[in-house]
Amino acid sequence: MLIPESWLRALVDPAMNTEELAHLLTMSGLEVESCTPVAPPFSGIVVGEVLTVAKHPNADKLSLCSVSTGKGEPLQIVCGAPNVRAGMKAPLAIVGAKLPGLEIKAAKMRGVESQGMLCSARELGMSEDHSGLLELPAGAQAGADVREVLALDDQVFEIKLTPNKADCLSVLGVAREVAALTRAKLVAPDVKAVAAKSEAKLAFGITDAEGCGRFTGRVIRDVNAKAPTPDWMRQRLERAGQRSISALVDVTNYVMLELGRPLHVYDQDKVSGAIDVRWGRPGEKLKLLNEQVVDVDGEVLCIADGSGPIGLAGIMGGDSTKADLETKNIFLESAFFFPEAIAGRARRYNFASDASHRFERGVDFDNNVAGIERATQLVIEICGGEPGPTVDLVRKLPERKAVTMRIARAQKVIGVPVTADEMADIFTRLSLPFVRSADGFTVTPPSYRFDIQIEEDLIEEVARIYGFERIPANPPTAPAVMHAEPESHRSLHTLRAQLAGRDYQEVVNFSFVDAGWEAGLAGNADPIRLLNPIASHQSVMRSTLIGGLVENIRYNAARKQSRIRIFEVGRAFLRDASVKDGPLTVAGLHQPMRVAAAAYGTADEEQWGTPARPVDFYDLKADVEALVWPRQARFEAAPHPALHPGRSARVLVDGLPLGWLGELHPRWQAMFELPQPVVAFELDAASLKSVPVPRPEHPSRFPPVVRDLAVLVDAALPVQALLDAVLAEKPAIVRSVGLFDLYQGKNLPVGRKSLAFRIVMQDTEKTLTDAEADSAIAQMVELLGRRFGATLRS
Repeated sequence: MLIPESWLRALVDPAMNTEELAHLLTMSGLEVESCTPVAPPFSGIVVGEVLTVAKHPNADKLSLCSVSTGKGEPLQIVCGAPNVRAGMKAPLAIVGAKLPGLEIKAAKMRGVESQGMLCSARELGMSEDHSGLLELPAGAQAGADVREVLALDDQVFEIKLTPNKADCLSVLGVAREVAALTRAKLVAPDVKAVAAKSEAKLAFGITDAEGCGRFTGRVIRDVNAKAPTPDWMRQRLERAGQRSISALVDVTNYVMLELGRPLHVYDQDKVSGAIDVRWGRPGEKLKLLNEQVVDVDGEVLCIADGSGPIGLAGIMGGDSTKADLETKNIFLESAFFFPEAIAGRARRYNFASDASHRFERGVDFDNNVAGIERATQLVIEICGGEPGPTVDLVRKLPERKAVTMRIARAQKVIGVPVTADEMADIFTRLSLPFVRSADGFTVTPPSYRFDIQIEEDLIEEVARIYGFERIPANPPTAPAVMHAEPESHRSLHTLRAQLAGRDYQEVVNFSFVDAGWEAGLAGNADPIRLLNPIASHQSVMRSTLIGGLVENIRYNAARKQSRIRIFEVGRAFLRDASVKDGPLTVAGLHQPMRVAAAAYGTADEEQWGTPARPVDFYDLKADVEALVWPRQARFEAAPHPALHPGRSARVLVDGLPLGWLGELHPRWQAMFELPQPVVAFELDAASLKSVPVPRPEHPSRFPPVVRDLAVLVDAALPVQALLDAVLAEKPAIVRSVGLFDLYQGKNLPVGRKSLAFRIVMQDTEKTLTDAEADSAIAQMVELLGRRFGATLRS
């Protein structure tokens, strides 16, 4: 928000310079991001009065002007501005004047001497407008310093407000803060009731009071809409970031900036029947002032007349009833809309307005009439007219609930023993009505303070006004104790380090995702939807991390990255009726931590030692096994909506599901426009954090015996079933059994496959004999034959 210092000091003028004032505002929570002068430094620029204008004898587009500086002989100035005319006043840079990047010297232009230069706004560094000379007020004294005439030494504060400080979205609001901080006198705008001079009224009503609690209006007839906006008002508006449009519109913008009260002006003759504030209806359309045509429905609050919607309540008026230069009779609207009825509606239509920015944060519901009266004063002063009576309809206003603050609690939170008397003084300076008790204060928030709802809000107010700089920065006094990490537990940081060590890079994605991702990638038809999404493609909470990783890969692949390996550690959000409210839980919502990774492109960096090959399922299978170690992961073929139906597996540890591994489904690969497949896994972080405590084993001093065993089994039989059976019933001397060969093809019976296992046998007490090894092999052959119909391959 832009606040001209001169405007602010017109309401409150503390005894401090610009830099001190900016620092004070920043330290009280109103961060001043910048403080810039209205115009850059220049000198030698005076008010010049153009006496005569004649054509240049040697140039069609130049004029020869006689310009008075109020003393001495008029100066001869060659000028090329199209708007130069006799009688106007404009900035004149006399010989020796210094402009930004330019020093004025006497010069000849097409053979005619010019004794200075008439200036545009761009040449003074005030704006980019160089369409013509900057016209100065007619009352400006010729020869006066332009910096003084235009108050160009004024500074503009750019204040970054937090969403809770809606009360400071006006010059008056900031002035209240300055007065409270400095004890300087606040001179609020003098708003007096303007007596009605006619009985002219426009009927209006409120159908939906849960959206609009108060509606105030006034008719002013016979206004001169073509009247020019006064220079003082245009200057304040422009320095506050508002473009001057017309006198009527400028008045409403001025009152909004001055009092924080958004207004709207209608052409009364264009309004059809009575005005009604109601929710929109399906099928209704509205053309806005920005010429955008929007659809409205039951979730959008509208201002309507007999023809239908004529404005989006609290957001923007409609084009059909706007006041223009031909308007004769106007209707001023000043309403209170509940923040819940306005929040998010402007973003729904992909634009924002000054009114919606204020209403969705909370606007003073007690200054409706003051806003109308202030606007009436200005309209009559500038445009004339005959005002009718002010009509104020109140249906429902926010309840101002008293908030209690304990003195001891405030002192503990702030960390400074602020006395009760100091707290009372602070509340008084902030104009917060309170009742004092022995151990605390009960404060009733005023109508413009929507941010005071709980005890901590009052503690914050005490700390702000007391002064953050007065709070000492003491180091913690509690002893810091380092606790040993249990061996059966590893941290998420450890998991991150392991993945980084396997050449993955960490990413952090939004937890808000597209509803289409949830339906397609997670098979989640009922995702957790956001009430107020920041964007249409981020409308639901994710139940899988895979979508974000694939989008990261798409983004980088589109920028010519040929090898991408990324991972994310973050929460998924699932519905779970069994979850109850708790310190770290929300009823009905399960929020497990997940570890997910995805790889794309080549398996290894380009090098001369190995040929390039694309990353595949088994590369990431090895990464999963390394992440799970020292526990053993099992992989079961199973379908997943995000993964290739023939290249996906469920990951299990200790017989319990841990997550998924597989290649991205071709449908999603095409949708994300990826030329190569993506391989990804997603695992439960809680299970990964648990590891068995290391147990020592006595190594054998005797040599192992290694035998290979090849058997024929049904082609459909999974290898894991055989391994599970062997490991469960193997002889005591068998240390390990691993598959090293699979063969299907010629010279085998139909429907059979050959599996070759390497079996390592070893005893800790003696060297094994051939007979003992043969006996162990025979037991295993008998086991496989009995359980699976396996036969030895000849």
